Amino acid sequence: MLRLFKLIGVALAAAFVVGQAHAEKPAIFTGLLSNTAVDGFDVVSVFEGNGTKGSSEFTTSYNGAEWRFTSQENLDRFNANPTAFAPQYGGYCAWAVAQGYTAKGDPRYARVVDGKLYLNFNADVQNKWLADVPGFIAKADTNWPGVLSE
Repeated sequence: MLRLFKLIGVALAAAFVVGQAHAEKPAIFTGLLSNTAVDGFDVVSVFEGNGTKGSSEFTTSYNGAEWRFTSQENLDRFNANPTAFAPQYGGYCAWAVAQGYTAKGDPRYARVVDGKLYLNFNADVQNKWLADVPGFIAKADTNWPGVLSE
């Protein structure tokens, strides 16, 4: 009987691992054990170049994630047109998406290009991305949202 329970446990564990390997990533990057987009930064302030952490006092839900803002004004601006402020590729690193995979996007390494917000993983990755922004955007646009399934 004990052997049967062990076999069932192994089978369940294997099914869980296989299921996780093929699970689709969320459309909005929120990190592990979180539902907060963009590390809780106010994307309106990031978009304007002075990224500041938002407050739990000013929140909204968009695409399955919680978005935080520093003021009611910024929350209202986002709610009026979320696609104008939400980062491209769901807040994943733009360079990574161009390479065909996903990585955390960090609002401290953000750039606005042609009215759209792009995040990168860190300063080193952002420097790589800045070497050919139009080319990397074209590659990332081709890879998105397919990278969520890989």
